[in-house]
Amino acid sequence: MRIDTIIDVVCPWCYIGKKQLDLAVAQRPDDVREVIYRPYQLGPDTPAEGIDRKLYYKQKFGDTPQFKAAREHMSTVGEELGIVFDWDRDALIPNTLDAHRLISWAQGAGCGDAVTEDLMLRYFTHGEFLGDWDLLVDVARTAGMDADLVQELLDSDRDVENVKTAVNKARGLGVTGVPCFYFNGQGPVAGAQEAKLLVQVIDQVSGILKAEAATK
Repeated sequence: MRIDTIIDVVCPWCYIGKKQLDLAVAQRPDDVREVIYRPYQLGPDTPAEGIDRKLYYKQKFGDTPQFKAAREHMSTVGEELGIVFDWDRDALIPNTLDAHRLISWAQGAGCGDAVTEDLMLRYFTHGEFLGDWDLLVDVARTAGMDADLVQELLDSDRDVENVKTAVNKARGLGVTGVPCFYFNGQGPVAGAQEAKLLVQVIDQVSGILKAEAATK
C-alpha cells in the first residue's frame, strides 16, 4: 500500500508523527510499498525572510504554564523517538514553500524520506533557516541529489503552483491540522499517533487489499 503523509516541516508534531510512522512501517515492511510526503503550510503568508520563532510563539501563545507544559511534553515524546527539540535556540520560521518543492523533487529522485528527515533535523535541533536556498541545496547534495539541478530548479518557479495546489487540495479535504495520514486512500488518520495505532491501521487496510485481491 501507499501511505500519503500530509505535513509541514516546521510542525513539531509532524516530526513526531513521521518518527512514529517510521517505526510502524519498519514493523510491516512487506505491506507498505511507499510513503509519500504531501505538502501543507501552517503559515503560507510567512515572508521569505522568515519570522523570529521565539517572538512569534510568545505573541501567539504567551508565556503560559499550558504552553510550557505542551513543549515539555513534545520534548519528552521526541526524546523517546530520537528527536532533540532545541526550543531555546534562536531560529527563524521560514515560508516552507521551497522546502516542499525540494521534498517533491527528492521523492522523484527516490530520497524523499532522507530529505524530509534532514530538513526537520536542521530546523528543530540546529535552528537552521529552511528558507535559505544554500541550505536546501546542501540538504539535496547530502541526500545524493544533483545539487546543480536543484539550484536551477529553485531559481525557477518550477512546481510552485503544484505545491500551492496540493496544499489547497488538503484543505479542501478538510485537513486543518497536521500530520494527517491516508493509507492507500483510506483515512484520514489525524495527529501524531503512536506507532502501535498506525500498525493497526496498516493491518486493517492490508486485510482489505488482500480480500479484494482474492476475489479477482
